[in-house]
Amino acid sequence: MDRFLYLTFDGLSRGAVYAAFALALVLIWRAARIVNFAQGAMAVATAYAGYSVANATGSYWLGFAVAIAGGLVLGAVVERVVMRFVDHSSPLNGVVVALGLVLIIQGVLGMIYGNEYRPAPTPFSRDAFEIGGIAILSRYDLFVFAAVGAVVVLLTLLFTRTSTGLRMRAAAFAPDVSRLLGVPVGGMLTLGWALAAAVGSLAGMLVIPTELGLHPNAMDLLFISAFTAAVLGGLDSPVGAVVGGLVVGLLLTYVSGYLGATVAPMAVLILLVVVLLSRPDGLFSKAKARTA
Repeated sequence: MDRFLYLTFDGLSRGAVYAAFALALVLIWRAARIVNFAQGAMAVATAYAGYSVANATGSYWLGFAVAIAGGLVLGAVVERVVMRFVDHSSPLNGVVVALGLVLIIQGVLGMIYGNEYRPAPTPFSRDAFEIGGIAILSRYDLFVFAAVGAVVVLLTLLFTRTSTGLRMRAAAFAPDVSRLLGVPVGGMLTLGWALAAAVGSLAGMLVIPTELGLHPNAMDLLFISAFTAAVLGGLDSPVGAVVGGLVVGLLLTYVSGYLGATVAPMAVLILLVVVLLSRPDGLFSKAKARTA
């Protein structure tokens, strides 16, 4: 029972990070109706920038702010310079371009920083509190929950309580009609990419210290888990992304704890296949209106 409780809390902590990254994928989908397979590589690039600033200045929080701001800028640049000129008549075109961006970003990071793992410190202790002799959560875990919770609240308010969120969704679903109504479709797409990249950067800054550290490929496995979480909850549902992230985090932790770490990636892929075959729109997808 003690082991189960420990794995449960550890899984929720990991799941919170997956939820944050899944939210970034949901943001891109809501803004541009595309899955950004370069999201992980973009997050690593901003994490390198953040930790470089932190090492140079001695201030973790300055580096943290630089990483988030770098995500905003990088997301806007990728949309303006690259994705805006992609022919979206076929969804495969955007996927191919995004995968090309992954190779370019990882190659550049490898040339600048090398391919060895670099340590990534945390702002709070990772030593877990003990209750009744059971390790529960650390100060860093509480920080992760607080950061992800704040993102969820802010994004919910953006899409449900502001005209900007409504314009972003309108620009994604009906760009031609939105232009006729005076919505700056191009600006909304850029904003969606910028916000998604910033949330992805946050997820990268939260998860990289808990893994092996900074590396050009540090987010590859996380992307698979987060993508599974987004598909599980529904690519158009922020709530689904959070629930999916927690479910995937628990699944990975339970499988790693009881069956071994080598089995965990297979469990995620099996879950992804099951969801795609049984409910491809996600558990929290809304019913579609009949058109015929």
